[in-house]
Amino acid sequence: GLVIDGRTLSIIFQGGLEEKFLELARHCRSVLCCRSTPLQKSMVVKLVRRQLKAMTLSIGDGANDVSMIQAADVGIGISGQEGMQAVMASDFAISRFKHLKKLLLVHGHWCYARLAKMVIYFFYKNVCYVNLLFWYQFFCGFSGSTMVDYWQMIFFNLFFTSVPPLLFGALDKDVSAETLLRLPELYKNGQ
Repeated sequence: GLVIDGRTLSIIFQGGLEEKFLELARHCRSVLCCRSTPLQKSMVVKLVRRQLKAMTLSIGDGANDVSMIQAADVGIGISGQEGMQAVMASDFAISRFKHLKKLLLVHGHWCYARLAKMVIYFFYKNVCYVNLLFWYQFFCGFSGSTMVDYWQMIFFNLFFTSVPPLLFGALDKDVSAETLLRLPELYKNGQ
């Protein structure tokens, strides 16, 4: 691991040593920046996003973490003694740091799996509907006549096919929460 303070970060950013800092950080499993300003925190996140092309996640609990949370791809705010500014600026909010594991490993896995299944469902649904219209045009000699009224086309997507996404979004859990917490490597299988 690498622990770096605010003074060292200011030397890195002012001296043009960003590439060397990233090279050192690449060899570490975790990098902890302490005693740094809000601007330095956001600059580190932006540097990692820009140079390494990596997805970033920032976690903060106070107003000094807002710029870092907003610079990251995913921001998590922890509501606590320092106020609600970080929570208001974040994508996800948790009440305690100990809930982070369940948020990432359980709900992250479920969300990833649900989104993947729903993308496949939407392609299937639209391919079926377009094929139906396509073959109808063969029987009409490509005259341009419509098979269904416009209100039926709108209601097809709005009402008739809205139940599966709602059920998948609320009920689909491919692996139990206990298994996901016990085996964190299952998160990588979905990717």
